[in-house]
Amino acid sequence: MKWEYALKDYKLYLKIERGLSANSITSYSLDVEKLIKFLERNNMSASPLSISKEDIQLFIYDIAKQVNARSQSRIISGLRNFFNYLIFEDYRTDNPLDLIESPKIGRKLPDTLSVEDINHLINAIDLSKPEGERNRAMLETLYSCGLRVSELTNLKISDLFFEEGFIKVTGKGDKQRFVPIVTSAQKFINIYKKDVRIHLNIQKGHEDTLFLNRRGKQLTRAMIFTIIKQLAVKIELNKNISPHTFRHSFATHLLENGADLRTIQLMLGHESITTTEIYMHVDKSHLKNVLHSFHPRK
Repeated sequence: MKWEYALKDYKLYLKIERGLSANSITSYSLDVEKLIKFLERNNMSASPLSISKEDIQLFIYDIAKQVNARSQSRIISGLRNFFNYLIFEDYRTDNPLDLIESPKIGRKLPDTLSVEDINHLINAIDLSKPEGERNRAMLETLYSCGLRVSELTNLKISDLFFEEGFIKVTGKGDKQRFVPIVTSAQKFINIYKKDVRIHLNIQKGHEDTLFLNRRGKQLTRAMIFTIIKQLAVKIELNKNISPHTFRHSFATHLLENGADLRTIQLMLGHESITTTEIYMHVDKSHLKNVLHSFHPRK
């Protein structure tokens, strides 16, 4: 079996059997492609079926010179999934990464913004420009609903259920969930729709996309990053922030104000509550408040 065929079949498996998003499939594929390029550079003829633990170990040694421990761990995990797929399809009987340990890494706590930081960022938006109303509506939605950046860019007008107070969000693996949206975010979305979006020359295929660029097409993830970075520079915010920072801040502020982890998990669309539990490490005061509120010997 050639690498190109194995990789093609693997991508189909991730899409059809696992139901992963295009971004996730690309990420998994890149891990395998890195291994393929390593084998080509070193004139190694090992195929997906014959490659050994020793071959993989040489690759890991090489990649360790280029990336940090967290990236090494992710690549090892990605390759382990690829070879598990080959076992699943009866191409192999063993996984050459089973005895290869990932580097030890600490759990990275998410960066968060204070409520004041978020207010300053949103207030710094220039509303005299048409894109200003759009940007305000986007950031309010990011923070109000705790969305991933891809969930924001893919949001449709048909996903808005304002009378019920919810929006329908399509998350990882095309899994859908309903997330409540505050009235202030609804107001800013409506202003953008009625005063700005209606005047755009909307391109075919983007008629239902909520947030559009000046050419009437869906915004890219990179554009959202750029907008937020520019606002941070404008207010001289000395923090390395991204759209995901709004998501982290959403969860942290809910926890600080007494929301339970299960509710936050549902709104964020986390499959496992273990992922949501990282916010307990961000805000340890929540643990103290629970103890004082519910322990019989307060």
